[in-house]
Amino acid sequence: MAHHQSAKKRIRQTARRTDVNRNRVSRIRTFVKKFELAVASGDKDAAQAALRAAAPELQRGVSRGILHRNTVARKISRMSAKVKQLG
Repeated sequence: MAHHQSAKKRIRQTARRTDVNRNRVSRIRTFVKKFELAVASGDKDAAQAALRAAAPELQRGVSRGILHRNTVARKISRMSAKVKQLG
């Protein structure tokens, strides 16, 4: 158990940040899942729309420090390749 004020504050901050980041990651996963469903349906227009919605969410994850930029670049690249294959 923490005894110093700074350590107690750090525990509070970590707990709050964990909740916020968990929500952000969940939101990103939802957008990616919608994209995967659109690709699975074979509808190119829906897949492109889902990619246009998912890409900014992934980039926002990078700017917030949740996801690594190379990971997001790889995911977006693979997603756009899947859309291209539909055509």
